[in-house]
Amino acid sequence: MKGTELVLQALRDRGVQYIFGYTGGAIMPVYDALVDSRLDHILVRHEQAATHMADAYARVTGKAAVVLSQTGDWTLGLLTNNVWSFAGDSDREPVNKGILQYFIVRQLGEAGHRVVTLDNLSTGFRDAVLYGDLVEGDTGDEALVMDTLDRYAVDTVMHFAAHTIVPESVADPLKYYGNNTASSRTLLERAHAHGVRHVVFSSTAAVYGIPSDGKASEASPTRPINPYGSSKLMTEWMLRDLAKAGGPSYVALRYFNVAGCEPTGTIGQSTPKATLLVKVACEAATGRRPGVAIYGTDYPTPDGTGLRDYIHVEDLATAHLDALTYLRDGGESTVLNCGYGHGYSVREVLAAVERANGKPLNISEEPRRAGDPPELIAVAERIRDVLGWTPRFDDLDTIVRTSLEWERKIAAGDPSAYWAA
Repeated sequence: MKGTELVLQALRDRGVQYIFGYTGGAIMPVYDALVDSRLDHILVRHEQAATHMADAYARVTGKAAVVLSQTGDWTLGLLTNNVWSFAGDSDREPVNKGILQYFIVRQLGEAGHRVVTLDNLSTGFRDAVLYGDLVEGDTGDEALVMDTLDRYAVDTVMHFAAHTIVPESVADPLKYYGNNTASSRTLLERAHAHGVRHVVFSSTAAVYGIPSDGKASEASPTRPINPYGSSKLMTEWMLRDLAKAGGPSYVALRYFNVAGCEPTGTIGQSTPKATLLVKVACEAATGRRPGVAIYGTDYPTPDGTGLRDYIHVEDLATAHLDALTYLRDGGESTVLNCGYGHGYSVREVLAAVERANGKPLNISEEPRRAGDPPELIAVAERIRDVLGWTPRFDDLDTIVRTSLEWERKIAAGDPSAYWAA
């Protein structure tokens, strides 16, 4: 008995009746053997169609279904749960885009999703991509975007690529509108043309500007006070209008202040010249900076410093997977705040770093920075209701401890911190 006949016999022995397939030179011997088998073959016009048909048959009947297709690049077309982690920037300039995409890639991989990451590595690290393929390149490279979407049969895009430094956006607004808005328009056009079904978008609480009472719900007016917030809001508008015109369904997650590192020390922020408060303070605590500055001590807040809603990066990553599940289960397009619903002042954060490190920080006081609101706290009930999101790291000391442990790895030259000097 030939090997092809043994394969078909094994399928029959396990109760398989139908094979959904697409012919190809490499698998013609199997098709030759099918002629004399007692199996029924359903010929399709595309590998993805075979996958969808087999999946539907198995769900409806409870019986095993088989997809037959040749190997090679075409095999990627069989994967209906491909997720694109779109982490690159549209140019080669260093930016502070953080580490969130790597957390999400890890969680997606652990959950069994097929993942491909596009990143130009201008501020990222190859070793931080723990699952799936890494395509090195820019979001501004339209040909590469088209090829990646097509080659990996992507059905969901998670879009993180952006410049994120508020004072820089005030000084150089066109840089932010070019990268954050214009490049997003190109991405959405290509994604729609390629039949992408869902988009999870990395938005920001900066779209709210300065809420009247310092708290922002999804129904609050969107009045950004800096080009960073405006550039993100424009992308939300494009997603909304495209979805109404038959484009991908989407969830836009409005991040509040992201902080913390992976609790087991696997992933952390290693980008040079970071501006996020918790990282900057932990760098100062480990001797990698001479000190840390408080920008503005005369805000109308209890201790005069800015109040922010700090969310652990691990919880934020989980929200993206919850959003993906929500969309694939037929959820409607929506915008959700992603925060804990309470905040800490700059002085409270610095005090937490001093507690964790057991030493005082070298703290200076500087004037306010342009574009910084005095207080910005999430009204965060809706994300729990809509996505069933349950945060696990809602604790300032935990956020600071995980950040400090990572900075100590970098300061010690630990190669697992994939830090570039």
